[in-house]
Amino acid sequence: MNFYDKYILPSFLNCACGSKPIKYQRSKVVPMAEGVVLEVGIGSGLNIPYYDSSKVSRIIGLDPSEELNTMAKKVAADKGLEVEFILSGAESIPLPDDYVDTVLVTYTLCTIPDALSANKEMRRVLKPGGKLIFCEHGLAPDGGVAKWQARIDPYWGKIAGGCHLNRDIPQLIQAAGFEIQSMEQMYLPSTPKFAGYNYWGVATSPD
Repeated sequence: MNFYDKYILPSFLNCACGSKPIKYQRSKVVPMAEGVVLEVGIGSGLNIPYYDSSKVSRIIGLDPSEELNTMAKKVAADKGLEVEFILSGAESIPLPDDYVDTVLVTYTLCTIPDALSANKEMRRVLKPGGKLIFCEHGLAPDGGVAKWQARIDPYWGKIAGGCHLNRDIPQLIQAAGFEIQSMEQMYLPSTPKFAGYNYWGVATSPD
């Protein structure tokens, strides 16, 4: 790991993913989590303040970054919320089949190297009747914006930890076998359009 990835990138991601519009998005989706929750890409713990502790029985936070895990542990301790941390990527989740009631993924599918495999793993560990709660930025519907996303994407990933601007989030979720039950989408205010088109909602597995 180089100097930038170890010492600069974690703080950059914490700042970029903690903007006011993104915090508002988190406040919409995180309180829907219930039961045993797996948060994929817990990062620096930006979702932790929004959990409804009366609805969750256990929170498992998955992330491959040791530096971000350290930041998230401090947030959890400050909030008095017990979180079990697993240092791992999402393409091979070290949990049994049908294990969690909720999978929560926010601003993470943009960065996972093999997002489709990760979504299949999320579906595998989700109990029958469980739900995938998602909130992600991705491909814009407007041709002009999408063109700029494609132009910027190769350079953006180098400074933003492998983040992709133009992944088709609904397609990635459905390709893993999920059925989207509800979804909203819009450009976030006070956010550059190339990085600000958001999709959020709930998906379930038909099995």
